[in-house]
Amino acid sequence: MADSFRRRGPAWRASHAGHVSLGQLKVMSAIERCRTWAFSPRARPVGALGGHVERCEDCAHLRICYNSCRNRHCPKCQAAAAKEWLTDRRAELLPVPYFHVVFTLPGPIADITYHNKAVVYDLLLKAAAETLITIAADPKHLGARIGLTAVLHTWGATLTHHPHAHIIVPGGGFSPKPAPAQAGGQYWIACRPGFLLAVPVLSRLFRRLFLERLTAAYHAGRLEFFADQAALAEPAAFAARLAPLKRKRCRVGGDVAAPTPHGPGRADFPHPVLHERVSLVAA
Repeated sequence: MADSFRRRGPAWRASHAGHVSLGQLKVMSAIERCRTWAFSPRARPVGALGGHVERCEDCAHLRICYNSCRNRHCPKCQAAAAKEWLTDRRAELLPVPYFHVVFTLPGPIADITYHNKAVVYDLLLKAAAETLITIAADPKHLGARIGLTAVLHTWGATLTHHPHAHIIVPGGGFSPKPAPAQAGGQYWIACRPGFLLAVPVLSRLFRRLFLERLTAAYHAGRLEFFADQAALAEPAAFAARLAPLKRKRCRVGGDVAAPTPHGPGRADFPHPVLHERVSLVAA
């Protein structure tokens, strides 16, 4: 990515002038300069972001290293942090299968999200988590109290705005709390092999919860609209934008997944997608 930014970044910034935020420009600049060097006026290489000397405690070998940008969007800087995060999460894993569920917002909602990131990202994560917890607790499905780990992704594989939530869910959960008259404590309820919850059921509940809360946020004055989205400030226009989304359906199934990063599948609203270990499994 850094090489691409350095080669094509200036031309891209020029062609998109006025459409790229200051924050995005800072991210590009940080990635371009991360762990790079330049020549000083004395023709000596110096780190673009400074540098430091590393010394081996055993052999006293010295190595000059150029500083990283430490930007959270930088692939170089995030690689070590991602490995540490995954190591910590693996330490929490139970000896059960895990499922990888992805909740994706469609283009019409993503456009609204772009100017209301904090509000809509919060709605996305909370609606997705509540959907899984509610359906899993239903005795007609799993009848268990589950846990989950959720990660928000805002960019897609093509580096365009593509908000979606990746959620790792264990294949089972604890039984409901027993009544006082019952003996014993909670016990583990396992899901069926290779099957956690019905995707159509998840889809319908997620769609209802998200759209209801998005509409409530709109009427509470928590959403803002600018430029080509300005017309949505009118209630009739906003309602018309959401109306087609209430009829969206999805037909995607999947398999057990390991809790490792996956690229999101192409999804419509509201689209929980179960990923196999490597690729998307379509029903």
